[in-house]
Amino acid sequence: MRSLLTMASAILMCICGLAAPASAQYLGNYNSSRYDPNSISNPYGAGSPYNPNSVNNPYGRYGSQHSNDSANNPYATNAPKVYDQDGNYRGRLSKNPYDPDSTSNPYGRYGNRFSPDSVNNPYGAGNRFGASQIGVFGGDDD
Repeated sequence: MRSLLTMASAILMCICGLAAPASAQYLGNYNSSRYDPNSISNPYGAGSPYNPNSVNNPYGRYGSQHSNDSANNPYATNAPKVYDQDGNYRGRLSKNPYDPDSTSNPYGRYGNRFSPDSVNNPYGAGNRFGASQIGVFGGDDD
């Protein structure tokens, strides 16, 4: 069953045009679309609070406030990683404001709204009108 899920994740990543490490699990697209079924903002798709791999599931591995792999744990050190469709690393989707790779660190490379590598920069990597899709991946331990 696990190999079937891994294969399904790989196929979905190819369809969406996203590249990430082979051991990573695709969790959804990092965008604010409530209509994109692969968006982590869609409460009926990848962002469903009932999806066990959703960053919005308060009891799941990637959404719990107590999991070290969670985007919602302010002390997490292994939060899901963010990559664009070209395979460029865009930081960790984390509420940890002290992690240098966190998208919530306002002074870090990936959280600073003026950094060209930050998903928070509307004129850089976070440009919502840009052609580049950004995906969230979890499960790859460093």
